[in-house]
Amino acid sequence: MSTDRQAEPAAAEEPAAEASPADADQNRPDEARAAEPEAEPDGSGTAEPAGAEDGTVALHGEDGDGGPGAEPPVSGRGGVGEGPAGPEAEAGPETAPAAADDPAGSEAEADAAQSAEPAAEAQAAPALSEAQAELAAQKIERERIARRKAEREAPVEAGAKLSGKAADLLAAVRAVESGAKPSAVYFDEAPAAPRRPAPAPAAPRPATPAAVAAPAPSADTVEGVRAVLARGGAPEALAAPAAAALGEDAAGQLTENPWRLLSLAAVRPAQADGFARALLGPGAGPGDERRTTVLVGWLLARAGLKGHTALEAPVLEKALAQYGVPDPAEALEQAIAEGSVLVFHEPLGPPAGEDAEGAEDAAQPVRLLVGLEGAAMAEESLADGLARLAAGAFDAPGDWERAAGSAPSPSAAELIRAVAGHGLVTHTGGEAARAEPAALAAAARELGLRVCVAAHAPGGGPDPVTVTGLLSGAEGPGRDADGQFALDLLVVLDAPQLDVETAAALVESVPDGARLVLSGDPGVLGSAGAGRVFADVLAARTCPQLVSRTPDPGPLGELVSGIGIGELNQVDAPGKEIVIVPVKDAGEAVHRAVQLVAESVPRAFGIPAESVQVITPGHGGSAGTRALNAALKERLNPGPGRFGGFDAGDRVVHVPSAGRALAARVVSADAEGLHLDRAGARIVVPKELVESQVRHGWAVTAHQAVGTRWPAVVVVLPGDAAQALSRDWVYTAFGRGERHLSVVHGVDQALPHAVAEVPAKPRTTRLTGLLTALATAGTQQPE
Repeated sequence: MSTDRQAEPAAAEEPAAEASPADADQNRPDEARAAEPEAEPDGSGTAEPAGAEDGTVALHGEDGDGGPGAEPPVSGRGGVGEGPAGPEAEAGPETAPAAADDPAGSEAEADAAQSAEPAAEAQAAPALSEAQAELAAQKIERERIARRKAEREAPVEAGAKLSGKAADLLAAVRAVESGAKPSAVYFDEAPAAPRRPAPAPAAPRPATPAAVAAPAPSADTVEGVRAVLARGGAPEALAAPAAAALGEDAAGQLTENPWRLLSLAAVRPAQADGFARALLGPGAGPGDERRTTVLVGWLLARAGLKGHTALEAPVLEKALAQYGVPDPAEALEQAIAEGSVLVFHEPLGPPAGEDAEGAEDAAQPVRLLVGLEGAAMAEESLADGLARLAAGAFDAPGDWERAAGSAPSPSAAELIRAVAGHGLVTHTGGEAARAEPAALAAAARELGLRVCVAAHAPGGGPDPVTVTGLLSGAEGPGRDADGQFALDLLVVLDAPQLDVETAAALVESVPDGARLVLSGDPGVLGSAGAGRVFADVLAARTCPQLVSRTPDPGPLGELVSGIGIGELNQVDAPGKEIVIVPVKDAGEAVHRAVQLVAESVPRAFGIPAESVQVITPGHGGSAGTRALNAALKERLNPGPGRFGGFDAGDRVVHVPSAGRALAARVVSADAEGLHLDRAGARIVVPKELVESQVRHGWAVTAHQAVGTRWPAVVVVLPGDAAQALSRDWVYTAFGRGERHLSVVHGVDQALPHAVAEVPAKPRTTRLTGLLTALATAGTQQPE
């Protein structure tokens, strides 16, 4: 990179001369520097004008007795954990900060909310979509896990007093809070050794679950809910979504416990409080057991959107207090007693040792975690499945060694040798390192193995297989008579994008005797769903870990590699592979981005506008995806938006399920829905789902861009996005370009600060501890 920075010509004849991202001075006014970004409802972290589309509903009583008007988020700092790119964080005093500490939530939450939160006015009419197949594929595994869970422990009856193990756990919670030494009790029994294949085959499971849509609520159910909502002063448009979420007895549930309205993603606690007071009268106070039990589950569900699979008990209690709960400890105890949440007592290290008499000291560092059943079962199932595969023993015949000898690179040879003798292997590296799993797959096929390479996004791997397509049976080898994948080697690319539920369904479907390779770049943004699967597996160190020695080439590779270690370096870019465009405000940022996409990049590099992707930190704000897409549409494909805001030829992003963002182009629309062309495949988005599942796609967030690369990328960093930047965000966004990167730079020194000092937000998870315990139990089991 040249050290002499030049500004972009006013006429934008060519991209601006290259410069270091840290060296661009946008000379913003002091008022702009001092402005704090407002929290956008979809978690983008950029300011959104009041009254903008936010997916929430207006209920009365926003600032009533039920809690503060400001909604304190569940902090990302809930315990020992890390983002996918960072080292293991140290344990320390943890709190749930006020809303100002984490105003925007996470970009992953925003992208997940796009599919999870349809507009409040829309009637939630269930319809078949490609996501249904994936959900059905996971259903069998969840049922199996639930049966296993039921066999291991009996549920606590609702409203009953705690006894036995549950009472011990609550005593441990209180002991930790008071500073006393807790007794060494565990939620589950000591981990068993990794399970071995049973001598007799299990009963066959369905080969491919059918995609079955959830039944639509009956008209009588919807009408009953509408009547209850009317009595409580809530919008009647919520009737169909509430009936779909709560089932046929929705009206009765809402009458008995109005806070069940929080089952709808668009509803917030203050709004549910007003609804409850209207139905129950002034007695519906913030300490009502019905309210607190629902609120505990709601907080944990919100934490899941931020990536956590559990929260430390003190963190959850602090969050309850911020919502006006008078006795958070009692509220948490009640939720545990009713069985709506699970509590875990997790050791943080080895036992403290032995006392003077030689007896083992029961006191050891622990953290007490609370989580929802779905994530907890998925994490346990995933740990069990990974341990099963890791325990597989393989001979490494000469054929594998010959394949390694003919590998295209030393790193590829190391990967082939590791996979030859192990059932579970991790592989880390940048974009250039993706060639190594491809070489492994080619070598395994030559040896006669059934191989599948699955990626996060279409076109992300050598095979046209995505993880979701593999799970649903729409892509890949299909399933055998036992319901498991008909393969011998599964290579999963983009492993950091695996959430715990997807990973659990995937691993449980890998048959005994097969090999699994998890490959990815640990520096990129983590999954949109709960968990940090890849980082946890790496931290556990219970399987071989191969680190690629293949660097990403060229100036772009050099820049991104430096970002990965916290350095924003100047690099030589003689071919203008990297260009910095300083801007003073968000309006100029939008103007320059449009010029780069429509004129400068195509003219300077011969890259057509449709192959240039804009990436920005959030959806809202004056230079978020909404504003950028509106400006880019006006320039590249103007039209009246005759198809519900879209026109034929529009670039769009289709989000069929949380965490999946698929690029497509609008073809047409009719009574059936919006017709899209996605990489040559025609799909139809039902008209009632268009608003919640489809966005314009000239500009996307970095989470939506993970797993995909374009010939040229324009990263827009408006001044109000400074607080949303982190090292993994910058690493991901800057690494999406293959030939060219333009940075529309309006954040001054916030960019180098983010790269050097803002690591990924930590996530509280249990997988590393579970894997370590299973590995220890396996080594201690007698032969």
